Amino acid sequence: APPIAPMAARRGTDEMRDRVGLGEFGVRNVHTTDFPGNYPGYEDAWDQRRFEETFRVDVIREEEDTLEFDMVGIDAAIANAFRRILLAEVPTMAVEKVFVYNNTSIVQDEILAHRLGLIPIRADPRLFEYRNQGDQEGTEIDTLQFQLKIKCKRNPQAAKESSDPDELYFNHKVYSKHMTWVPLGNQTDLFPDADFRPVHDDILIALLRPGQEIDVLMHCVKGIGKDHAKFSPVATASYRLLPDITLLQPIEDEAAETLQKCFSPGVIEVQNINGKKVARVANARLDTFSREVFRHEGLKNLVRLARVRNHYIFSVESTGILPPDVLVSEAIKILMGKCQRFLNELDSVPME
Repeated sequence: APPIAPMAARRGTDEMRDRVGLGEFGVRNVHTTDFPGNYPGYEDAWDQRRFEETFRVDVIREEEDTLEFDMVGIDAAIANAFRRILLAEVPTMAVEKVFVYNNTSIVQDEILAHRLGLIPIRADPRLFEYRNQGDQEGTEIDTLQFQLKIKCKRNPQAAKESSDPDELYFNHKVYSKHMTWVPLGNQTDLFPDADFRPVHDDILIALLRPGQEIDVLMHCVKGIGKDHAKFSPVATASYRLLPDITLLQPIEDEAAETLQKCFSPGVIEVQNINGKKVARVANARLDTFSREVFRHEGLKNLVRLARVRNHYIFSVESTGILPPDVLVSEAIKILMGKCQRFLNELDSVPME
């Protein structure tokens, strides 16, 4: 067989190094490549200077509770570390102990306690300490106290023939807005302009009927998602690799329109050039890679689907306790702390 031209071989190696290929029946080149000797002729050893030159973070979309940003130039292990720290290691405040003084509703005490635990509390966890193991009583530095005291009554003014519970009863729906903060110790002085409350006012906790009441006291403590999902600060944190779509030859007329339908809206654009319809890739980022194109015999060999190996599109959706950009910077601080602890341990271990 004739030897492959060096340029073509290099191009093929480049593609293996920085693209994950999506074929009809599988995914190619998924292994990590940033260690030396992986590909002959490439200096793949990790280099701090090169990393600093190539690494970047681009914020794509920032809304009240959602953040989409790109992290370019890192390895999957680091990207995954950020995702897992966001899910399980950034602390928040949540209801941990529920003292039930009276509960005559049909919601059992433990179900009620569980529901209260999952309500996100708007309180900056950085203002509090972790509560010591075995402490029964909370103090002002590690506990927030909330009270929920509500009783359902009939509405004497309701129309006789009415069957609408909203008209017939007062307080028949118990919402998170009925939780009130009860300052502990000197918390009123510690947090003069604090507004500790549930993130959302309209979370339904229980339904009552006349004569039923709920009277509970709650202790919120600081914790992490590793211990219980209620402490997780994000509704979801995920990443995907940037899609990369290449048309290997011009695709025209009917084929162009079929190709457009194979991808998510906005990915393929059909242009009119000299009376001919010609397809081009407008925005590969929007694609979800359904691989629909592989079902079309005439098209599947004209398109190359890949993902950029070191370009991560993160999406972080906060529960509203802290803004997502703060969560990401807290996650970075936690990862830095882990690295520092590891280095300290290496220093303290006597070398053999």
